Amino acid sequence: MKSFIPVLSSILLFANCSVKKAATRYEPEVWRPAVYSQEKNWAALPQQSDPSDEIPQPLLTDYKKDSSVDVFFIHPTTYTGKLQGRWMADLNDEKLNTKTDESSIRYQASVFNEFNVYAPRYQQAHIQSFFTEEKQRGENALKAAYEDVRAAFQYYLENWNKGKPIIIAAHSQGALHAKYLLREFFEGKPLQEKLVAAYIIGLQVEPEFFSQLPICEDSLQTGCYLGWRTFRRNFEPDYDSSFRKSVVVNPLNWKTDSTYAPVQLHKGAILRNFNKVYHRVSDAQVHEDLLWISRPKFPGSRLYKSRNYHIGDINLFYLNIRENLRTRVRAFKEKNSES
Repeated sequence: MKSFIPVLSSILLFANCSVKKAATRYEPEVWRPAVYSQEKNWAALPQQSDPSDEIPQPLLTDYKKDSSVDVFFIHPTTYTGKLQGRWMADLNDEKLNTKTDESSIRYQASVFNEFNVYAPRYQQAHIQSFFTEEKQRGENALKAAYEDVRAAFQYYLENWNKGKPIIIAAHSQGALHAKYLLREFFEGKPLQEKLVAAYIIGLQVEPEFFSQLPICEDSLQTGCYLGWRTFRRNFEPDYDSSFRKSVVVNPLNWKTDSTYAPVQLHKGAILRNFNKVYHRVSDAQVHEDLLWISRPKFPGSRLYKSRNYHIGDINLFYLNIRENLRTRVRAFKEKNSES
């Protein structure tokens, strides 16, 4: 398995997150596999009520559920407090689970709720795993976290999928695990035929990472993957060269080239107020390995100084993603009905 590559992850929507590099030594913890036959170890399931079911009020009128397609969603890092000797999150930490549910599950997983959403809780690696000078410990935590995600997906396949088409969706640390999940379970395997698309967002996906799984080059392509990392126009993040290799798809026009997508193509964002849709918030354009956008326009945005929009990678494009999901699912079904 390739080395895991660091990326800042926080899901406090439009809030600043300060993370310091840590060299402190902590005692290693014992990792035990999560049990996914227990529904408490899932943040979202079609058979339970959870924040992924929530629909912004302006979208209620046109909402239609299609239970013939599944979404497997992997949430980003929400374990950002003090380490206190734990490199991995405790699945029974109710405070952390609530934080995950009220942030990522509500504002990100809900984008996909026109279909069946499955989102496992997993023993996510602490945010410091990406920054610690004790690299082996950080990598070990991330690898163990992937084992949870893998086990959850295996349980989902064996018990709930029943041959339905699959959408993989993830953000940040979740996207890291999604890359390996796709390579292990889908690429070059029969399950690739069931893949509608993979939305691997908020983390670089190296052009050579997949050998057989193609990038989505337009809004209709299926059996492919796509992703982006969002920054203010003309901003260059202070990344080393290992971060600057990534495919990018523009979520306003679904192209991989540098074609400019004007603000008129922005369908709507969901920000702090979940029941308020903000239209025409920004333009977008692919710049090398990044997605550049104009300063987002919403009430109070002039006071928002950040140029790194990682925390809004999904909800900034909430309606564009939602619309594109319908388009790809329709294309997938039409293609498979003809074959």
